[in-house]
Amino acid sequence: MLCVGLDPDVKWIPKSFHDSGESLYQFCQNIIELTHKHAIAYKINVAFFEAHGPSGWSQLERVVKSIPDDCLIIADAKRADIGNTSRLYAEYYFRRLNADAVTLHPYMGRDSLQPFLDFKDKWSIVLALTSNEGSNDLEKLKLQNGNLVYEQTMKLFSYENSHEQIMFVCGATHPESFQNIRSICPDHFLLVPGVGAQGGDLAGIIQHGKNKAGGLLINVSRGICVPEENHAFEDWVSRKAKEYRSQMAYYL
Repeated sequence: MLCVGLDPDVKWIPKSFHDSGESLYQFCQNIIELTHKHAIAYKINVAFFEAHGPSGWSQLERVVKSIPDDCLIIADAKRADIGNTSRLYAEYYFRRLNADAVTLHPYMGRDSLQPFLDFKDKWSIVLALTSNEGSNDLEKLKLQNGNLVYEQTMKLFSYENSHEQIMFVCGATHPESFQNIRSICPDHFLLVPGVGAQGGDLAGIIQHGKNKAGGLLINVSRGICVPEENHAFEDWVSRKAKEYRSQMAYYL
């Protein structure tokens, strides 16, 4: 279930990578080499690459190519727009970048996501109940039909066979909601951020969020990739990835 988050913030990247001229790529490549035996997926936060302009985009494409073929590649881009714009986003992330999945915001409606869904061999990961504190501002508002916004979102995209190409983002900081989430979409995979530095309840999420296929991709970023003070980088990363995988197996 382990998904390793690649968030190459220059504040966290060890100084040993800074002289390479491609510190984002070198950092992520090292993380991948140290964790790929334990991970089933990698979630790449594209904002950390975009901030560096053309060099960042180039390094992003190199990072994707360095991920082993047996791991799912998630571009955490949170895209969606009117149809012709979404089509170009989908072309880039699915064809040029060759990501297996991309995160999408649903609040412009189903037609804004349709260009991504037209790629039948790719995964669209729709934001539902996110891990940040501000998720309460909109995602838990009650609509006139009685549904909360995140419930309405999941029902909209939980149509027949949609579980074959749609996942939902559901934050580990909402463990009390996972039984309800599973009642809405029993067969869909969930991408679960918020474990580790954000304090999500790993045991509760697996207990209430798993389904007959497992059904969870549990993302850990800083908890693996950012060592505590006085800990060696490589030892910390490989050890933490192994520990998280072992914990997930135990709770499963």
